[in-house]
Amino acid sequence: MAIPDYQSIMLPLLKIAADGDVHRFRETVESLAGHFALTDSERRELLPSGKQATFDNRVGWARTYLAKAGLLESPNRGFFRITDKGRDVLRENPQIINVQFLERFDEFVNFRQLRRGRLAAETSGPPTGGVQDIQDTPEESLEAAYQALREELAAEILRTVKSCSPEFFERLVVDLLVRMGYGGSRREAGEAIGRAGDEGIDGIIKEDRLGLDIIYLQAKRWEAVVGRPEVQKFAGALQGQRARKGVFITTSAFSREAVEYAGNIDSKIILVSGVRLAELMIDHGVGVVTEASYELKRIDSDYFSEE
Repeated sequence: MAIPDYQSIMLPLLKIAADGDVHRFRETVESLAGHFALTDSERRELLPSGKQATFDNRVGWARTYLAKAGLLESPNRGFFRITDKGRDVLRENPQIINVQFLERFDEFVNFRQLRRGRLAAETSGPPTGGVQDIQDTPEESLEAAYQALREELAAEILRTVKSCSPEFFERLVVDLLVRMGYGGSRREAGEAIGRAGDEGIDGIIKEDRLGLDIIYLQAKRWEAVVGRPEVQKFAGALQGQRARKGVFITTSAFSREAVEYAGNIDSKIILVSGVRLAELMIDHGVGVVTEASYELKRIDSDYFSEE
């Protein structure tokens, strides 16, 4: 089955605590994974940041919300147990516990209002109270917003790159590859690219700063999809130079046949589409500036250890 959202985890989590014992959070996560019959791949699925397992994050927030409503308490970090209020809830034999259910408790309402007020202040607008706010954990909402901003930025970068001159595009490619660690110095890389009419090869660049190997480049500022014939021509040019590695960069996209062809030949040819080019520019700080930076922090358990 699909990974459940954090609200679907609330009732099974509270039932695990029904015995009144103190439960270790890590062990409970594994018990709930079995309860929901999650596959190994679902257990390994990470949040977009790659820092935490999606299911673990959702169990964590289910526990937090139950605690904010007063149904669970944490005697020690990493442990939890049910409260008298939590037992009363289970005696009602609820079919589901979700955010709407928890809003009967004043402590939870106050927590939600405080959180929404902070979000409104940070975004200079009223809280939406929409589906994403309800279904996603705070980390998932934050990362979804980040991804949306990143995708819009990538689209804007690509539109701008397509409006630039071919000469500027060549310089952009050089700047990006140098920023990624290729080509030695900017001056050396700049001398290597822009050689038009070289049997289908636009330029060369060092794979490393010592020049132990050479990568051949083709950079095309195109609107049309790049098909197999263009990639095949580039592969032939590599063979003519007895070259083993090539990078084909375009502002458009590659056809499925082109991608399949590049993956089946002996030469190693990396295809960089316009979308991927924009993503690499963002990742390596080419043509973009940092407008704001936010740090997501967690408690340092070692600091509070008195042993």
